[in-house]
Amino acid sequence: MRRRYALGAILFFLVAYLMVPALMVKAADDKPLIFDEANLLSPEEREELNAMANEYGAERETDFMILTVNSVPNDDYETWTENFYDEYAPGYDRRHGNTVILTIVLDTHDVHLEGYYKAEKYLDAGRLTKIRSKITPDLSRGDYKKAFEKYIKTAHRYMGFEPDMNPDNILFNLWFQLGSAAAIGAIAVGIMAYRSGGRVTVSPRTYEDTSTSGILNQQDRYVRTTVTKQKIERNTSSGSGGGGGGGVSSGGHSHSSSSGKF
Repeated sequence: MRRRYALGAILFFLVAYLMVPALMVKAADDKPLIFDEANLLSPEEREELNAMANEYGAERETDFMILTVNSVPNDDYETWTENFYDEYAPGYDRRHGNTVILTIVLDTHDVHLEGYYKAEKYLDAGRLTKIRSKITPDLSRGDYKKAFEKYIKTAHRYMGFEPDMNPDNILFNLWFQLGSAAAIGAIAVGIMAYRSGGRVTVSPRTYEDTSTSGILNQQDRYVRTTVTKQKIERNTSSGSGGGGGGGVSSGGHSHSSSSGKF
């Protein structure tokens, strides 16, 4: 028995020893997807986010990129992001391929997203705006790592839905589905339990003498009519939370986009 335990321990450590170099090679092979020129992240956070972006991007065959800078020429973050795509040529399996880019300009508090090729189709302006609205509160609090994680995970989830579907529909929510299933099950069990018991056959009519029962008197009296009026106020205020759209880079690459402040 001791020899078996010893042999098992040796095999365990041997497998672990062989797996560590493989994991190190995988981490080394990850393409750079986080360009943090504004130094919003620690080196450890950049490494974690880069590994996450590579992992999630592989499942959607799309590069999930993050760019942070202190400032851009003429505050034109859209042209700056387009030029980055044209010059750096990212893409999951080819140059200038499937890519979604999150750009953060620290000095002007601009947040901008662009989707190219497959990402343009599955992350249109509407979906990019949803992503932007989800990460903006974290960006405003300075919780950049949390915001970037949420961006990667949300973009990944949205790309799992067809373009004409609302990915935030409550019907697609796992907890809603589990709750609905539990409610239906509880109702079914309740009905079966009710039917399994003895049925009540006695009602008020059981002891009612219909020959002597009836309405003795009925009277309707009109008193008055009252009409009240209430003015409905119109909401004339409007928000300025940014907007979505699209465009074409100088290199001729079409993209979806969404921009705002944080």
